[in-house]
Amino acid sequence: MKISAGQIYPLALLGALAALTFWLQATVEGASSTVERVVRHEPDARGRNIEILRFDETGFLKYRLSAPSMVHFPDDDSSELESPHLIAYRPDAPQVTLQADHSRVSSQGETAFLWDNVVITRAATTDRPEMVARMPYLTVQPELGYAFTDSPVEMTMGASWATGVGARLDQKASTFELQSKVRAFYARPSRATP
Repeated sequence: MKISAGQIYPLALLGALAALTFWLQATVEGASSTVERVVRHEPDARGRNIEILRFDETGFLKYRLSAPSMVHFPDDDSSELESPHLIAYRPDAPQVTLQADHSRVSSQGETAFLWDNVVITRAATTDRPEMVARMPYLTVQPELGYAFTDSPVEMTMGASWATGVGARLDQKASTFELQSKVRAFYARPSRATP
């Protein structure tokens, strides 16, 4: 059987159409599939000498957050602060100050992670000396008035001291609780003699 050029031409044309159909289908499917963007944790804004004030519904100042510099990241809407300084206020209670070398604050400000040289200071009152607690890192929930860590903690209050691993701070209840491996020394405050 002899195949002529007139018979090969329609077969070649059908083969070309089939290849073109497969190519078009692959192109259309590739274009319609979602393209995943690579999101990087890169800053989109920087600020200097930041101060944030938060008031309650009655206008009472709940806390003041300040820092010499802040960087915002759009991928998770978080912010990082250098040398943050947070002062928490409560009516009829001593103020509590938190300081650290670094902090990362979540998108809505509900959680702050402080690390490197974290210091919590409760101001002195007429009947209690100043309390200072030091730790490597701390998680703070300012709206709830709560903070916690599982790191080693050193605390002093006047001549008294305590150390431990892990701590829970509840500003509303005015408690500071060491979690484990606690060692302490209590020095009774001296009383004035009549």
